[in-house]
Amino acid sequence: MFDEPSMQGRKVLITAGASGLGLEMARLFIAAGSDVFICDINKKALVAAKAELPRIHTTIADVSDEASVAALFERAGTQLKGLDVLVNNAGIAGPTGYVETLDKADWDKTLAVNITGQFLCARLAIPLLKQSKAGVMINMSSAAGHLGFAGRAAYSASKWAVVGFTKTLAIELGPFGVRVNAILPGAVEGPRIRAVIASKAQAMGIPEKELTQSYEQQASLGRMVSARDIANMVLFTASGAAASVSGQALVVDGHTQALV
Repeated sequence: MFDEPSMQGRKVLITAGASGLGLEMARLFIAAGSDVFICDINKKALVAAKAELPRIHTTIADVSDEASVAALFERAGTQLKGLDVLVNNAGIAGPTGYVETLDKADWDKTLAVNITGQFLCARLAIPLLKQSKAGVMINMSSAAGHLGFAGRAAYSASKWAVVGFTKTLAIELGPFGVRVNAILPGAVEGPRIRAVIASKAQAMGIPEKELTQSYEQQASLGRMVSARDIANMVLFTASGAAASVSGQALVVDGHTQALV
């Protein structure tokens, strides 16, 4: 048994929380009794999330935009009246192609969302987390944040940066009792990975089915991970059961040694 399985009353902010991994995280935090605020760039998805989870607070926000992030934290502060957990979940897949074929604009956009967005949110969250009795920041990286990933240089570089950012924040915030960890998912079954596979298969000139099988077989467990697998790790890491876990890059990928 966990020492503290409940997250009752915890104030949680999840970026890109209206679909995919973020929405699955929101479901678990709400089921555990937390007060959850999500943002997303997709208004339609936010409306659907609110319809499914009436208790949730929502707003549109672009984490790569400084003014948008400032407005997000103003709204979240009003609704939550404090902050115990920030989940920096927003991210984009970025361009597919070998480095010599990439456009700088695509490179810049990937880093703007995947790492600068985390910086912008962390900077405003830190004063609030310091006031919490159990402040936690969880930054979403990727298996590509500790392995090379041919054809996905911008994405991999941004996710390696998340790990360095996380470890530095853990050192800076440890004296204030704030824990900071990174979660590194492997390939997560769902529409996003299917779109990535389709794009990469086209770039490589191979059948999509063949590449899909490679993604499924790259892990020792022989399958992609699920959104629930990742959400479970996020909930555990945010809880008191992980009270001594900080500065870690927590890999949830079915034991993947190389990315295809």
